[in-house]
Amino acid sequence: MTSSIQKQYGFYVDTTKCTGCKACHVACKDRQSNLLRKMDYSSQGVPELKGVTWRRVYEYGGGTWSLDKDGCFEQDVYAYYTSIGCNHCSEPACVKSCPTGAMHKREKDGFVHIASELCIGCESCAKSCPYDAPQMDIERKVMTKCDGCYDRIELGLKPVCVESCPMRALDFDDMEVLREKYDGGDKHVSPLPPEGLTQPNLIIKSNPLAAIGGKVLNPNEV
Repeated sequence: MTSSIQKQYGFYVDTTKCTGCKACHVACKDRQSNLLRKMDYSSQGVPELKGVTWRRVYEYGGGTWSLDKDGCFEQDVYAYYTSIGCNHCSEPACVKSCPTGAMHKREKDGFVHIASELCIGCESCAKSCPYDAPQMDIERKVMTKCDGCYDRIELGLKPVCVESCPMRALDFDDMEVLREKYDGGDKHVSPLPPEGLTQPNLIIKSNPLAAIGGKVLNPNEV
């Protein structure tokens, strides 16, 4: 699938800098609302797309408190944050599972997009994506997802999530540029799935605590 791609854009996430402020999340939601306004979405105004969050911030942590024999407490509690959207994978499972061809990978920039006029809302893409990127727009009954802010990229701008990050924990560029800039990056960290599943165009700088077992602490938000 990657042989005909002219350029492949992707994201970089530094989990040592992310504070979980969710500025990227809010900026992305705001852009979604602006897109719907341009579509003249509804005569009743622009609805809130409940449950549709193209970029999510996962809080991952673990550890315990224990009482030692001297009556003192000891702990190894930790937490870190990871901002994740669509990774515009080189081998996207969503594209492979779509029965109508609505989900497709663009040759000129590698973005995975949805042709809404072809989407039947079967949710096959959502069920196959290990990153929970495709999400249902209940009112239109079609799937939606991060589009890479392709309109901004064409103007020479970064995606809104990247530009909104106060800690500069996010970056975006051609994957070749990102690999050179960040020396290849680290392997994916929990709670992300193994990279080999879809070959995501995502580079991660791992938090030092990433190797310790834990769990997602904000499941209702993501």
